[in-house]
Amino acid sequence: MVFVRTTPPRPVDVAAVFPELAPLARPAIRLHPRPGSPSVGESSVGGPLLWPAEEPWPHCEASHLHVDSGFRRSPADVRLKRRIRARRHRDHNVRGTTPEEAAVKERNAAMLAERFAVGPPPADCPVPMLPVAQLYLRDIPLLRPPGQADLLQVLWCPYDHDPDHKPLIALFWRSAAEVGDILATPPEPYEVNDDGYLPEPCVLAPEAITEYPNSLDLSPQMRLMVEDWSRWQAAGVDVDSSEHADCPRDFYDVHLADAPGWKVGGWPPWGRTDPNPRFCTVCEVRMVPLLTIASYEWDGGEGRSWTPYEDQAAANATGHCCGQDPSQPTKVEVGSTDNMQIYLCPASSEHPHTDLIQ
Repeated sequence: MVFVRTTPPRPVDVAAVFPELAPLARPAIRLHPRPGSPSVGESSVGGPLLWPAEEPWPHCEASHLHVDSGFRRSPADVRLKRRIRARRHRDHNVRGTTPEEAAVKERNAAMLAERFAVGPPPADCPVPMLPVAQLYLRDIPLLRPPGQADLLQVLWCPYDHDPDHKPLIALFWRSAAEVGDILATPPEPYEVNDDGYLPEPCVLAPEAITEYPNSLDLSPQMRLMVEDWSRWQAAGVDVDSSEHADCPRDFYDVHLADAPGWKVGGWPPWGRTDPNPRFCTVCEVRMVPLLTIASYEWDGGEGRSWTPYEDQAAANATGHCCGQDPSQPTKVEVGSTDNMQIYLCPASSEHPHTDLIQ
């Protein structure tokens, strides 16, 4: 079943008001992940990977403290609790657990008892990584894979890592046609450092859009330009009803610049931190965003203008119960900044990737 997500038109044509910004427009693809049951042959977030059976599953070799987070939950336990919350969200009159949930809970308890009896693995024991995203070139034509590759696979280690206290990323390019036997049951980590580090399996609805840079990515002269109220008035733009009427730059950032949520390409989101340019370690060219991993698909308040038409009824519903937030379909939570970026060298996709954690 194919589903779509459609971003509403921006309230203002940026290039019409500020022709100087037209050269800075970048194509992007909003991924619009939504909970589902993706297969290994589909693009997904948190879904199964088309992983060759003969290829070792990636493990994180860093040191991991298994008792420092205070969370200590296995992936199976996190999934069960999510299922119970989702069911209670659908039917508030239901109490307790279903027979199926009770069976899963009992099985998880037995596994947990066994884990605790054995004890956590040593801090220097390699940790199996978790699937984060799988993107096929046929679905995401903005990808620039090296050679004959047509598939990008992203995994991470579900523990905090220095210096940014975020998951450690691993990235793989491969040719789907060259994969024979598929690894049926990948290994899973002993626990996750935070339940937001276990992505919910999601199908995608890729949508091509055009993005402009956040004002922090503009030159000082251009930043003054978008702050110039007379420029907006001369173009006939009425933002008096906006909460940003006294600050056109904020209106630009919220409604007209980079889109929130998971996306490929485009411009990186900023706000809580100043831009941190990344340069290729091989050719020193400034790198561009490949993939943005986001905690939320849209922001609250006026940031909801980016909410796809198909999600607006859920987004405008008063309150969210049982831990179900329509703006967080992937259940990913990447810290106080809510975003991670993986960067690509525009000069050569064969150069090593760099990930930027905000």
